[in-house]
Amino acid sequence: MIRVTALYPASAGRFDYDYYLNKHAPLVLELWKPHGLLKAELSKGLTGMMPGSAPDFITIAVLTFESAESLQNALAASGAQVMADLANFTDVQPLIQVNEILM
Repeated sequence: MIRVTALYPASAGRFDYDYYLNKHAPLVLELWKPHGLLKAELSKGLTGMMPGSAPDFITIAVLTFESAESLQNALAASGAQVMADLANFTDVQPLIQVNEILM
């Protein structure tokens, strides 16, 4: 399985959780589930490791795909559409990493 992690740095910018949860996430699920998206998660940063410290990331989104091929198929089919929607809920440039799930 493949995990795509999008990390949104807390350094600056806006993140509209209402838009993400009610518009962007349903769009991603609709477009990418047919291509092998198994699960999508969104986490909101509360603190860093020490209580009261600022989080490094305001948001972390995690997408799990059946395989690298299914991820590539999803991106080919509608990656541009999904990425274009980012401007509707954030002006933060996410750091994106693709990983193979080993355990």
